[in-house]
Amino acid sequence: MKQIPMTVRGAELLREELDFLKNVRRPQIIDAIAEAREHGDLKENAEYHAAREQQGFCEGRIQEIEGKLANAQIIDVTKMQNNGKVIFGATVSLVNVDTDEEVTYRIVGDDEANIKEGLISVNSPIARGLVGKEVDDSVSITTPGGKVEFDIVDVEYI
Repeated sequence: MKQIPMTVRGAELLREELDFLKNVRRPQIIDAIAEAREHGDLKENAEYHAAREQQGFCEGRIQEIEGKLANAQIIDVTKMQNNGKVIFGATVSLVNVDTDEEVTYRIVGDDEANIKEGLISVNSPIARGLVGKEVDDSVSITTPGGKVEFDIVDVEYI
């Protein structure tokens, strides 16, 4: 099975979600199913069918998270020596050559990505263009809006 790169924080968040689903959500759904069964005929019982559907989603998500954690390659960049290279988990500050706008991204796993928080997936076009580059390198990245030229001004392993 393919290893899934993940930051320490990403693994913690998945474990928290798994704990919530197993210890809070699953018992709630079981109680809802039991209560719906008490209402009688299951064929015409919308509450029962809704609870069973929720149970299916919950169990599917539990299996998905357990699979990801089992195949996770947890990478802690804070324990690595910063040699200025852009790697998985690094925080990269870029300056757009055309607009002089500075942006900062952290390269994370697919589950952790959230562009509003500056977290980009290692599989995104920007991250793929940055990985392996160093401070003071210029990189041209193809975005939906066209090619954008960036200068790498800082790489941190935080």
